[in-house]
Amino acid sequence: MEDKLAKLQEIVETCSNIVFFGGAGVSTESGIPDFRSVDGLYHMKYDYPPETILSHTFFKRNTEEFYRFYRDKMLILDVEPNMAHKKLAEMEQKGRLRAIVTQNIDGLHQKAGSKTVLELHGSIHRNYCQRCAKFYDAKALLENREDVPHCTCGGIIKPDVVLYEEGLDQKTIQDSIYHITNADALIIGGTSLSVYPAAGLIDYFRGKYLVVINKSPTPRDEQADLLIAESIGKVLGALEIKEV
Repeated sequence: MEDKLAKLQEIVETCSNIVFFGGAGVSTESGIPDFRSVDGLYHMKYDYPPETILSHTFFKRNTEEFYRFYRDKMLILDVEPNMAHKKLAEMEQKGRLRAIVTQNIDGLHQKAGSKTVLELHGSIHRNYCQRCAKFYDAKALLENREDVPHCTCGGIIKPDVVLYEEGLDQKTIQDSIYHITNADALIIGGTSLSVYPAAGLIDYFRGKYLVVINKSPTPRDEQADLLIAESIGKVLGALEIKEV
């Protein structure tokens, strides 16, 4: 493990155009549950699997049940950035990291101080009326006592998160491709790379170092120049970040 951390330290010190690609494993260390890791209590509480609830069709047809799950499992505001979020923000501030491409919707990277954050699946912090497009932040949505939150105009409010059956934002994809293509190092962390099309963006990497930090195996392990099967917070937290 010490040898791998030393290698990662060397990569970070020699690169000034690093991109981080992350997933749910980055935020579980802050206490945000991965909804794919379901337990018995979870199954007793909901009549549908999460992939069904978090779909465009379900939102349209069963909006009240969607919001019951969304408020309970997704709209989590009382959490703080962990060491992974903080270290990535420091890497950006010191000129090492150019962008974060994340599958998470919790906004913890921004809360830690990161500026260039490309949110592939949207954010719980942005919500819009489907009728008039009025903006509502996450706190307003959480404090709304209606089973289905409505705008002052009467329209239904929808979170700006990408549901199953919905396409990703094209500008976010284009910006992600640009940063990944031009990176000299790509660090993949806290993701099993099982969700597409997001995971397919890794194909655009042409740089020198591909680093994978994840507790469980990923489809990119064999291609990685450095593979660390450990907690992303523990690994990044061990780094010393120097100014470029």
